[in-house]
Parts: sequence; C-alpha cells; structure tokens
Amino acid sequence: MDVVLIGLPGSGKSVVARRLAQRHGATFIDLDERIETRAGRTIPEIFADDGEAAFRTLERRAVADLGPADVELAIGRVVATGGGTIVDPRNRWALYRGRAVVWLDGRPEVLAQRLRRSPRVRPLMQGRDPIGAIRELGADRERFYAAADIRVTGASEVPDVIRSIEQGLDTDRSGIGTTLLRAGTTIGRVVIGDGIAAPEIAEALQRLHARRAILVSEPGAWDAVGLAVATGLRLAGWTVETILLPQGEDAKRLSVIEGAARDLVRLRVERSEPLVAIGGGALGDAAGFVAATYLRGVPLIHVPTTLVAQIDSSIGGKTGVDLPEGKNLVGAFHLPEATIIDVAALATLPERQRRAALGEAVKMAALGDERLFELLESSGASIVAGSGDAGGAGFAAELVERCAWAKVGVVTGDEREHDASGGRITLNLGHSVGHALEATAGYGDLLHGEAVAYGLRAACAIGEAVGVTPADRTARITSLLDELGLATQPLDYPLETVMAHLASDKKHAAGALRWVLPTADGVVVRSGVDPAIVHRAVQGVLGLAAPR
Repeated sequence: MDVVLIGLPGSGKSVVARRLAQRHGATFIDLDERIETRAGRTIPEIFADDGEAAFRTLERRAVADLGPADVELAIGRVVATGGGTIVDPRNRWALYRGRAVVWLDGRPEVLAQRLRRSPRVRPLMQGRDPIGAIRELGADRERFYAAADIRVTGASEVPDVIRSIEQGLDTDRSGIGTTLLRAGTTIGRVVIGDGIAAPEIAEALQRLHARRAILVSEPGAWDAVGLAVATGLRLAGWTVETILLPQGEDAKRLSVIEGAARDLVRLRVERSEPLVAIGGGALGDAAGFVAATYLRGVPLIHVPTTLVAQIDSSIGGKTGVDLPEGKNLVGAFHLPEATIIDVAALATLPERQRRAALGEAVKMAALGDERLFELLESSGASIVAGSGDAGGAGFAAELVERCAWAKVGVVTGDEREHDASGGRITLNLGHSVGHALEATAGYGDLLHGEAVAYGLRAACAIGEAVGVTPADRTARITSLLDELGLATQPLDYPLETVMAHLASDKKHAAGALRWVLPTADGVVVRSGVDPAIVHRAVQGVLGLAAPR
C-alpha cells in the first residue's frame, strides 16, 4: 500500500515519512525533493524565478509521475507531500484514490516554532508572522486535509506519531470510498468524494442521533444510486424507510408534496428525524420543501446524483415547487445538515444530462472563475462524453469541486439573497430567461442547464446592448457554449408566452426585474432595462427575426 502524508508546513511530513518507510522497509518519496531534482533548482529559487504557478505545474507533474497506487497490503511506498500539494483538486484525485492518506495536524504555535528553527525556507512564509501565516493557511486548507483517512493530532515525538499512524492503518477502510473534500460550513457540512454515499450518510445519521434512515428519491435515481445506498445502510445495521416521488419536475407539484407529507405521517416521522434526499435538482427541491414544512421543519441530508445538482442546486438551502405560472414560485430556505456529493453517481448519467449541466458550469465560470473557464475550455468535451480520461484524470471531480465550493462561498456571504446589488442574486445569471423558457416548455422538453445556456446568451446580448458586457467577453462565453453544444438551435416557442413568464419572474423588486449581466471579469446587477432590449434578446435565442 501507499501511505501519503499531508499537513501544514512544519508538521513533520518528511521526517515522519522517512522514519515510517525505514521501519517498514518501504520506499520513501519526498515530492519536494523530486521537484528540485527535476528543476535543478531549490523551491525558493523556482518561486523567485518563475512564480508560484510554475511551481504548481511542476508539483502536479511530480504527483502524476507517482503512477498507480500500490495495491499490496504491506506498506510499499511512503510519500511526503508539500503543504500546498493538496490544494489542487487534480492532485487530490491522483493522491487520495487507493492510498492511505494521513493528516499530521498540529497547533499553529508548535508548527511556527518548528519553522523558526528550520533551515529550510518556505516561500509562502517569508516575511510573515509565522503563527498568523500558519493559521491563515490552516483555515484555507482544512477542507482538503480533513478528507484524510487518518488524522494524527497532539503527538510531538516521532515514535508516537508513527504508532498512531500504524494504528490507523490497521483499521479496515474497505468499502468507504475516497473522500476528496470535507468542510464544515455555516450552510451545512459539505463532503465530496468517490464511492462515499452510503458510509457518509451513515456517519451523518449517527451525528444526528437518527434512529433510522428515511430515504426520499425518485425512480431513476433510486435504480441508479438509491438502491445500492439502501443496501449499504442495511448492511451497516440501519433500518431503512423509502418514499419515492415522481421523476423530474413532476415531483415539484403541491399535490405531490401533500402525498409525501402524508407518507411521513404514516411512518410516524418525528421532528428530530432527518430526511435523506437522493436524486437530481428537482427531487432535491421537492424533498427539501417537504423537510422545510413537515412539522415546521425536519433535518435534511442532500445526496445529489446528477451533475447539475452536484455543482449547483444541492448547495445553499433553497427549496421550491412550481406553479403553472412559473418555476419555484412556492418555496422556503431550509439548510441541509449535510450535502454528500459522490462523483461516482455521474457514471450513470446519459450524455444529454452531463452536457446540460455544463450550462450551469459556464455560468459559474462567467461569474469570474478563470480556472473553471480554462477547465471547461480544455476538458469540457471529455466531461460531456464521460470518457475514461474525464474520470481517470479527475476532470469531472475538479469541475464539481470548483463549482460547488464557489457556490458555498457566495451563499455563505448572502444566505437569503438580501444583497440586491451582488451576493447570491449573481447566481441567477442566465436564469431569468432560462426559467421563462422552462415554463414555456412545460418543464418537460428543455433541461434546466440547457435553458440556462439559452439564458446566458440572452444575458450577453442584453449586457452588450446596455454597455456592460464587452464584445470579447460575449465571444468567449458564447464560443464555449458552442464548443459544448449548448443552446445552438433555435427554439420554436411563442415569444408572447416566454415574455409572459418572464414578467412573473421572482427576481422582481419594486416592480422591476433585476438582471444579472456579464462584465469583463464578473457580473453586475441592473434594474430598469429597456423592455425593447429584452424583447430583442429573447427573440434572438428563439431564432426569430428582430423587429424593424
């Protein structure tokens, strides 16, 4: 087996890894030493000459050069990483899968003291107060370190640390998958991984002192994911109850919500008992609304199974059901206790759903995430195809993490969308026209991400017309949509019907619709846009001739 040591600067990764390798006759690998040997320079020199981005490229190559994980039971290799190696999602995908990951955790005061005595220069620590710098790095990286299989805290002597690691390695970790990120946030715990659904649900239920698992799903998600989760929970000793809602937007009807609530009454569900929502965005909206309203609120655990739900709709606590007049017009804010994102579920998705979800991903990139833009431009087609490269190299996992965590950041800053000029409303880029198109289609013919892609094209057209969206920004967004095959065909929908649904959009304030429009490097919120401009933009995405 491979053992990988992670932790902050000064945590002793190299010293402990070397000693552990010697003790077990294993190969010791220091990634920083490998980088320096390959570059012919020290890491401080690389930082000084080429910058941090160049160093991170060398670091990613060193991780890739490790090759496949050692699957033998005995310790074969012990790898010491740099403190920031695990910040890159691609590195974690390569390092954590199939390997035993050990987090050497320590108090900032202890680590800072070690750094003061160390002859080794850490570029990110130079010229800074060591304790303050360590605390800042720890806060920024904790979600990556916390994904480790084994956490060693409090031990200062190397023999004690090694004994703790060996005890952890003796624990049976078969069947628990690979955790890539684990974070406690003000909007609930967020866990991302591969093959983690059942064990993470069990852990969340234990934390909430649940007496059984109440799974809410729909037929497609149940067959693809839910049944295996239920089996895993039963094998772990849990009593499992199941409620199945209709598939897709049909779940988001008030009559369905009533039926689900009556099922909970039949099961005698109490206020302290969590519901586990297993499904895509529509299922999450409906199950979330049930959880928000039954007994005036019961705990909720989200387990999103579609790409669009993993990168967007499961994050943030919005729930909603539809009316004939529009989408999500009835709903509530209800934060989940946990959102468990298992990227293994993506393997079951048809190509159309993966492609459609990238409409939401392009939206997140347009909010100002340059790395996400680059990922979509370089690897979006592989993610759509669901190719081995997308899974093996972690492109899909990186996409999920970047989008989901970006949304966590936005929502935690504006949980209930009170910031009228920014904050959470910015996540509605492309959604005003998108929701109007979905309503016009009867929530059947057009997938949500596809509708958002059309909405993005309309937002770019409106933004250019009012002078906030540069032409080159429009070109980059629309070219990416073209490359991904999104919103490329005209829609045969009545213009008057689309405009009527747009008039009932929930983002109105003081009688005016607030538009989220792209700028050169982000977005701006504008009210009072000339209706003629909106009219022309909607005509454009419908493929109709502009009025003369």
